[in-house]
Formats: sequence, structure tokens, C-alpha cells
Amino acid sequence: MNDAPQNAHVTDSAQSLNHSCYCKTLNQEALQHQLNRDPSVSRIMADLWQSRPHLFSSTVVFVSPETHQHIAEAIEAIERVIALPAYQALALERAPAIAQYRYGPRGVFLGFDFHLDAEGPKLIEINTNAGGALLNTALARAQEACCKEMEWALHPNPSLALLEQQFVEMFRQEWRLQRGAAPLRTLVIVDEDPHHQYLAPEFELFRLMFNNAGIDAHVVDPSALSLREGRLFLEQQSVDMLYNRLTDFYLQDPAHQAIRQAYEQGGVVVTPDPHAHALYADKRNLIVLSNDDLLAQWGVSEADRTVLHRVVPHTMLVSVDQAETLWSNRRNLFFKPVAGFGSKATYRGDKLTKKVWADILEGDFVAQQLVRPSERLVSYDGVLAELKFDVRAYAYAGDVQLLAARMYAGQTTNFRTSGGGFAPIVVVP
Repeated sequence: MNDAPQNAHVTDSAQSLNHSCYCKTLNQEALQHQLNRDPSVSRIMADLWQSRPHLFSSTVVFVSPETHQHIAEAIEAIERVIALPAYQALALERAPAIAQYRYGPRGVFLGFDFHLDAEGPKLIEINTNAGGALLNTALARAQEACCKEMEWALHPNPSLALLEQQFVEMFRQEWRLQRGAAPLRTLVIVDEDPHHQYLAPEFELFRLMFNNAGIDAHVVDPSALSLREGRLFLEQQSVDMLYNRLTDFYLQDPAHQAIRQAYEQGGVVVTPDPHAHALYADKRNLIVLSNDDLLAQWGVSEADRTVLHRVVPHTMLVSVDQAETLWSNRRNLFFKPVAGFGSKATYRGDKLTKKVWADILEGDFVAQQLVRPSERLVSYDGVLAELKFDVRAYAYAGDVQLLAARMYAGQTTNFRTSGGGFAPIVVVP
């Protein structure tokens, strides 16, 4: 147990465990079994262990029941705000034309990312194509107690056995929202050069998941798709549904025009789609979610405004008019591009140079109140280290499906840190 607190019911037990218990709970053999259940993925899974040694951490991250509850409440409140006509009008007004299409799907695997501070979880951003859900499902199933004192935390969780069924049903629900009772037969998982993406192993897991559910699924590059009479085709096979892992969120790249035209003509069901990205993932939405006066003006309930005030850090648009104020307060701010993803071109204010600041002023950025991530003690190669972590909630239609952590060193998550990577979340009872 490595000197972890014996009483798991004290108020700060989650924080205490994160800072004192460095047990290794990952059963590597069990994880390999989870990921390598089919011969068709054996090659890419073998490559996973060689080329991605820091994808999975060997331990768990602890959170309190209050943190778990506040995350769930925040996501429910955000969904209610996003459903408001006034919110949607504002979000879509600044989005490109393709985001105006409303076919019905809500967007699979929304990723709500949080940092934890002394006051609880703080929403850092929302992503519409959050990766890692299936990998984290397998990881959570491969944990075991390292000592008697930890048995309470790692007892079998029956809900984990049902997650893949829930994921398949989520995609079927997206299909029904646009196509009704028509059968879903074919699905493609699309990304640029997918077999060389960092999360390529997960694409194969999704393919297997869909195939086992009776849906003919393929992992493809956009170049493999063609447009015929408003429909999307993979060779001679008509494509019913596209699971979109592209970071060209509005399908503006010329290489994605077949997808774009099929989507605009309603010839293929796309999830997550440009409409969802505009409503959820544009960083300017954080400005709205942290503006209590505007939310009150729109009639958002006092209860929901209280939740959002507690969870969403104050965010504002970077402009030349505010440049002097923002620069003087930069040490308390984090700067993100409006259309950014994956921590690309994000900057902590205290690390800014004048040159980078000039680039920020010329681009489209938001400035968010800085919330420093929590830390987790880990042991790697016999060395103890405190790593940062964030918490990702995978959610659909306002319901949290899975919580996972990402541990790292440096300014942002990177999957390059010894001892870091994805880690399961354990809610301390």
C-alpha cells in the first residue's frame, strides 16, 4: 500500500491517495488479453506496445464522490444551455455554412475535460471527437488490487462489461435520429492515414465492436471514399454511416469533398458532425458558459448557473482592445485557439514570449482563467515522480458513460511521459 491512508472515508481521501499511494494496479497480461481478443488485430496490437510505451499508466487516479457528482451536474447543465434557441443561434451565427445542417444526430463520444483544484472540477474544454473510450474501457477492466488495503477500490465493476453494448447502442441511436427505423448495415471509421495515427489500435477495436454487432465496419482514409448520386461509397459498397475522427471539423479540406457533399445532401449519417462541433467544441462557447449575466438573460435557472459558475473558468475572447490587460494578467491565463484541438498551439500565460503573444493577437484565441492540474504520485523504473493529470468524461446526450484520466509531465497532455498515459478513475466511497 506504500503508506497510503487506511481510512478511505476522510474528506480529503482522494487527494491523499493520489499523493501517497503509488501502487501499480495494471495487470499487463489482462490488458493484452482485452486488446488482443481477435487474430485480425494481433499485428497492430503488437505494434502498440513497441511504439506507444506510454499510452497506459500502471496505476489509477482517485476522485471524490463530490467531484464525480459535480462533473455529472455540469454536463447536464451544459446540455440544457446548449438546447436553448438563443445559445444555438449565437453558436451557429459564427460557424460556417456546413454547421447549419441539422439532421438529428447529437454527436458520439463528447469529451468534457476537467482539471481539479481545491474547489472541485473545472471545465477546460469540450471535444467532439474525443479519442480513447474503448482503450480506457479495456484498461479499466485490466486493473487488480495490489494489496489487501486496495481491494475496496478495485472490485469487479459490472457496468464495465456493458459499456461496448452501450457504445453500439449510442451509434444506433444516432442512426435512428436521422434515418428512423431503416437498418444500419455499413459504417466506416474515417481519419487521415488512419493506420499511422497514434490511436490507430482503437480504430481496429471499434471495427471489431461494430462487426460483432452485425454492422459491416471498415477503417479508411478519406481518399478511399467516393461520391455517387449523393451517396458515399467504399469501392462498390454504399456507406450508411461515418464515424468521423477527422480534425477537419467542417470538412473544408479538398481531400474531404466527397464526404462533405454526401453529408450536405443527407446521403450519409455523420457523427460527430459539423453541427455538433459548432455547438460544443468551438472554444468561444466557453465564453458563453462562463457569462452568468448572459445566461440569466436567457432564462437559465439559478441552479444551473450556480453549477456553471462553479465549474467553468472565466473565459474571454482575445482582442487587440484587451491586449494590454491580458498581457499584464497573462500569468493567470491560458490561451487557446478558437478552433484548436489536442492541445495544439495552446500556451500558458507565464510561458509566453513577445513573439508568440504577437501571433496570438493576430489569430483567433480565447483566454481562460488558469486552473493548474492536480498531481498524482507514480513509480516508474523504481523512481517516484509527481505527474499532472486531467479528467475526461466521455458523455452522450448528457449522460456520463466513462471517466478516465490522462497523466503527463510538461505543459499539456502528450502520451510521451514515463509512467504517464491513460489511467482509470476510481471514485473513493
